[in-house]
Amino acid sequence: MRITFLDFDNRMIKYALVTGGSRGLGRAICIKLAKMGLPVIINYQSNEDAANETKQLIETEGGVAELLPFNVTDKNAIDTALSQWEEAHPDAYIAYLVNNAGIRRDGMMFMMPDEDWHAVLDTTLNGFFYISRRLLGTMMRKRHGGKIVNISSLSGLHGMAGQANYSAAKAGLIGATKSLALEVASRNVTVNAVAPGFIDTDMTKELDKESLEQMVPMKRFGKPEEVAELVGFLMSDAASYITGEVISINGGLFT
Repeated sequence: MRITFLDFDNRMIKYALVTGGSRGLGRAICIKLAKMGLPVIINYQSNEDAANETKQLIETEGGVAELLPFNVTDKNAIDTALSQWEEAHPDAYIAYLVNNAGIRRDGMMFMMPDEDWHAVLDTTLNGFFYISRRLLGTMMRKRHGGKIVNISSLSGLHGMAGQANYSAAKAGLIGATKSLALEVASRNVTVNAVAPGFIDTDMTKELDKESLEQMVPMKRFGKPEEVAELVGFLMSDAASYITGEVISINGGLFT
């Protein structure tokens, strides 16, 4: 797979931004994109130690990484952080975006607090909206466009009991992916979604893994690195004619 990190028309370096990039799936994606030759911006909200660890892992392998903390639900914080980054990098722009940040607050809907509903939707959907909108203008002005990959979920395709908030957020992200892909295709910007099933990360560590693995035809949870490989492909030049797609990676579950 090949990825272009330099805009030869403008001689500007193209960066990748991964939201929620400090741990788990986000960390694996950051490492994969760095191995493909992209300088990576690792977004995180509060866990600076984990973000620094991800940065060090990338740099140990010879990659380039930077940290950019902000809360993806806070429009003003996003605008400030990205403006400051752009001022500090006049010879670069963000051409690759992975909207990965997300949280789970599971519970039956009839008992779900308002804050659990809003927190989950705000993180996934408002995060996608604020950041993508902020970066799309630059992507669309460039001849070589840009690439956006949104991390959805199996829950957004099939629903899960006790996850009305999470399923709504991830299903909404799929709808937004398809609509945005149509809006920006003529500007050479691709927008796709990846829908992982059960992946072995911090987000799933409290689940009954042994029981859930029996539901999966492959009889195991996926690895973050396996999802990262798919994201890497969608970011590569080889995937330039793929847009508006939702690709499941779930070991055959609900196929």
